[in-house]
Amino acid sequence: METVREVLVALARRYAFRELAFLVGAGAVADDLTTRDAAKLQQLCAYGQRLLDLDAEDFANPDAARGATTDGSLAEVVDDELVPKRLTERGRRCRMRQSPHERPRAALTSLRPAYRLLLEVIAVRWLRRETASVVAVLHIASEYAALLAWEAVLGHAGDPAELQTDPAFIGPQSRWGHDDRRCPHTRPQKSAASRSLRVMDEPATGWQAYLDRQHSLVANALRVCATRCPTPCAVMTARTTDDREQLAEACRLAAAYGECAAVRLRHSAPVGHGFGVPSPAEVAAAWQTSRAAIGRRGGIAIAVMTDDGFPLPGLPSLFGAIASAPLTPDTLLADTAKEILKVLQAKEDMPWSSRSMARSPR
Repeated sequence: METVREVLVALARRYAFRELAFLVGAGAVADDLTTRDAAKLQQLCAYGQRLLDLDAEDFANPDAARGATTDGSLAEVVDDELVPKRLTERGRRCRMRQSPHERPRAALTSLRPAYRLLLEVIAVRWLRRETASVVAVLHIASEYAALLAWEAVLGHAGDPAELQTDPAFIGPQSRWGHDDRRCPHTRPQKSAASRSLRVMDEPATGWQAYLDRQHSLVANALRVCATRCPTPCAVMTARTTDDREQLAEACRLAAAYGECAAVRLRHSAPVGHGFGVPSPAEVAAAWQTSRAAIGRRGGIAIAVMTDDGFPLPGLPSLFGAIASAPLTPDTLLADTAKEILKVLQAKEDMPWSSRSMARSPR
């Protein structure tokens, strides 16, 4: 590399948003870029880093540099230079709303855009050899996989706005959220289920606390409903036989994924309970062990054995089987990086996108 600009281009192609924003703020290309262009770069870097960090509450914010973990010194000077709407509108689909009645309902309406982004983030983190982050995202995906399964039947991803008016959850034949011995939910699951029916009437702080602490418990409770309730209530009996079978199979697959060796790596990484970081080879080996174990279940689980070109082969196909719909990695991170390359006047050639699969590190 002969010029600073070439260094910045290389950083953009590596999705190194934080480093790129710092160099721009330090005046690395002050002679070649206007202040407005530099501010645009910092806004795009801030947005790309938020996507990479899964900072979902700000996915729809066009002023991504405000309060970001990247350098935004020039973006603060040019306060009308914002992230393009074509990017933030796509990010909005993956956003968890921050108050009960905010519109659109985004990820609570459908988790499929969020899982497409999770796949892209896993691929980019893998490209950057950031295995602790790969393991963290694999774990996040396991926490909400049951909601991804239920979405195909409910028509939403466990949105409390829908649950609180659904007769299957609030009617006389439902035990959802009740302290009933016939219900196999744990006490925390029953508490979360009960709150899911009334959190829409709480202030924003209560809503955010529910998302932080109890929404994943609702996902687990729904998985129990579909797979191991000995005396099903209306939550299940209101469904057709075909829907019940589909839910049971998809939720069993979600549970198998949540218990697999690759997800369990979280407990030996800094994001879990230890201080070790797995090597790329260790993550790849754990995924191959997971893939083989899940695939042996047969049925829709065989999707995990698909060679779909992903760095962790079969993962998009596994998520698609749980969702009962095709799921491919998004290109939101790649498209954000391409916007940066446009400002740097570089050829748009990203090493990772859903159309250009990254090679696994050796």
